Amino acid sequence: MSAPNRSTRVVALCTAGGLMLSSAAALAGGAATPHGPTQSNAASARAADLEADIQELAKPGLGSHGSLGVAAWRLDGKGPRTLVNGQTLFPMASTFKVAVAGSVLKRVDDHEVTLRQMIAIDSARMVDSEVIADRFIHPGISLSVENLMELMLTQSDNTATDYMVEAAGGPAAVTAWVRSQGINEQIIDGDTAAIIRRFFGLGPGPISEAAAALVAADPQAMLKGDKPNPAFDDDRRDTSTPEAMAQLLTRIFSGVALSKESTTVLTQMMSRCRTGTARLRGRMPADSPVAHKTGTIGGTVNDVGVITLPRSGGKIVVAVFIKGSDAPMEARETAIAEVGRSVRDYYMYGSR
Repeated sequence: MSAPNRSTRVVALCTAGGLMLSSAAALAGGAATPHGPTQSNAASARAADLEADIQELAKPGLGSHGSLGVAAWRLDGKGPRTLVNGQTLFPMASTFKVAVAGSVLKRVDDHEVTLRQMIAIDSARMVDSEVIADRFIHPGISLSVENLMELMLTQSDNTATDYMVEAAGGPAAVTAWVRSQGINEQIIDGDTAAIIRRFFGLGPGPISEAAAALVAADPQAMLKGDKPNPAFDDDRRDTSTPEAMAQLLTRIFSGVALSKESTTVLTQMMSRCRTGTARLRGRMPADSPVAHKTGTIGGTVNDVGVITLPRSGGKIVVAVFIKGSDAPMEARETAIAEVGRSVRDYYMYGSR
């Protein structure tokens, strides 16, 4: 059974290169060959259906000038890999928080940090987001490492993230942990405050004050928050390829990157993610839960995670990145949802 045809109900918004299907014997290195030599003719035809599905999503349309990147494969490494612009760099936005969590948990494994360790929150360091900055408006806040990580991964709280980056040892330490996993095409250069400053061109001082000063000078400035920013999109800082992100997820969810206990903490938190319900989860059947992390800034809309297939069908790693898109947010999220469903259906029915 092939993936359903999306062409009559999908808003296509991105331009992309060709899709590759290759052996998943190794997660890095080696040239990819479309349709591995062991694939049957029927399996190759079903792979072509998936290619057509994603290429339909990747066509320019409705004024969008963005690009789409996809990497997907079975967690167990069996069967083909799916890559669309898999080695192109995209802004990670908040998906970098996966690496931050992994880096902190490595320090937990090494007995350098504890999950119950309390961290005092300075109101001057708060970064606008849904939970801490929005609801804790009075001084006197302390949260544990575990609770900060929960807020970072499940609600993408920016203040929590910046304290977790600090707990990891800083952006360079997070990148070093990623490198220790054998992943080179992902780099963490700043915390969320730094990324937001760079995107909006904010000045020095507490970020809330810098943002207020920008709005005072240009009342329309913050409306740029969901519009493409070419200089930002072309900046290599805080970027990843879809393939690199999928490799990191593979190492985390397979239990290679961290201890068993820390693996459980991270994967369960990602399964409780509350953001981006219209993205990878948007067209996913109830029998296929997704543990994931979203990211959004400017023309960038991302979702990365692991889909659990029903009936002992295994797990599928998937990273979907969009950058430079000026399409409506609903259209961008729909594209991610359609890619997620196509990938799920292909690996459930068509790749065997």
